[in-house]
Parts: sequence; C-alpha cells; structure tokens
Amino acid sequence: MTDIASAAPAVLTERRGSVLLITLNRPEVRNAVNAAVAEGIGGALDELDADDALTVGILTGTGGFFCAGMDLGAFVKGESPWFGDRGFAGIAQRGARKPLIAAIEGFAVAGGFEVAIACDLLVAAKGAKLGIPEAKRSLVAAGGALLRLPRRMPYHLVMELALTGDPMPAERFHELGVVNRLAEPGAAVDVALELAAAIARNGPLAVAASKAVIEQQYDWSTEEMWARQGELSGPVFASEDAKEGASAFKEKREAVWRGR
Repeated sequence: MTDIASAAPAVLTERRGSVLLITLNRPEVRNAVNAAVAEGIGGALDELDADDALTVGILTGTGGFFCAGMDLGAFVKGESPWFGDRGFAGIAQRGARKPLIAAIEGFAVAGGFEVAIACDLLVAAKGAKLGIPEAKRSLVAAGGALLRLPRRMPYHLVMELALTGDPMPAERFHELGVVNRLAEPGAAVDVALELAAAIARNGPLAVAASKAVIEQQYDWSTEEMWARQGELSGPVFASEDAKEGASAFKEKREAVWRGR
C-alpha cells in the first residue's frame, strides 16, 4: 500500500493572482529539507522568474511551522539537500530574480532559518522561534546564516546565535529589523500576501533593478558603485514603464505596467 505522505509532492505551488505561493509540504518531518524539497523550491523559483504574469513569490510551510532545516535522516543516508547552482534547499546560493517573501509560522531553525533569510522579506507569526542550532549537533550553519546574518544584525548577537545554538523569538528579530512584519499566529501568509500586493502595484522593472542593486552593492568599490548602479537603473529610466509611471502620476490614474 502506498504511503500517502510520501506520495504527496514535497513542495506545492499555487497562484494567487500575480503571486506564486510556494509551500514546503513535509509536515511529518517538520518540512525538513531533503533532495525533493531542494528540487521543488528550485523549480518553483524557476517558474516565478520565467513567467511575466508573476511578480512576487511567497515561501511558507505546511503543518503550522516553516522548516526544521536539513533532513538529518536523509543526510546520514547520503542524500543531498543541494540543487544545482542554487545550492542548499534550491535557494541558498541563488535565489529568485523577483522578490520573495518568507511567511513563517511556528519555527524556522537551522537550514530552515537559512531558507527564510535567503528571501528578500520576512513575515513571522508572533512567538515563532528562529535560530541556528547546528553547533548542538556538531554541524555548521553553512547554508548562508553565517554569511548573511552579520550583514543584517549586530555582530555579537550573531555570535550568540551561532555559538549557543539557542533560538530567539520572532519579536526579537523584528526589533533588530531582520523580520519585516509580525503576524498573529496562523496569519503569516495573509500578512505576506498584503506585503506582496504592495510590491506588485509597482513597476516590475524598477522592482527587479532595485532588488539587484541592493543585493549586489556589497561587492562594489566606492570608485565603481555609481557606474554599476547605472548599468542596472539606466534601462529602467529609459523604459516605457518609466514614461507610463510619470504620465499616470500627472494624470492622477493607476499606471498600467508592461514590463518594458
């Protein structure tokens, strides 16, 4: 007899207008990342970026929690949670070109937290636990946490998270600016959809270029940063959408974006 849980897709996708809702779907192992999850997330990001009708993605988990990290049982068996050039969980090393929002319920720990911070914006339910407990298992948070968190929150707090392995509540990460919005338990996706709608109203070329500048500027020297920014922003200023945005503002109407 087939195990229904194992037969279900590891990652579900659902279109909500111009938003792609991506849901980790292994509640029996707290949405832990195995090869199927990594491939599913990577494929969903490919779908998001390839379809002009989609503007924003939301990544969440089923079962009342986000993700417990790498599936240690699968890891011990030799299964890889890396996918192509996207890396761990199909997202850690190369995310989406379009904005991606993590909607966190319950907890996002270890590799699960690394999946969340690979997204551009974070929404978390009040009371959710976030952290990198890898050291408690003699592992290293090598899926992006040790690289991304020092750029986003105070050095000594990152050290505490990494060296003790103890989690902190979503409210603390919100105070530090790592979590954008807090939600009531059970409402993280709803709040993420509100945030996605605010993004989707804007010009898609401008959104993509702004995201690219913010992501890439860490590697730019003072001498080159204006030129590199211009390479990304220049085409936006010369686009039909830029003219449409100015005309719509002047004419007091909603803009109609064409992505060109």
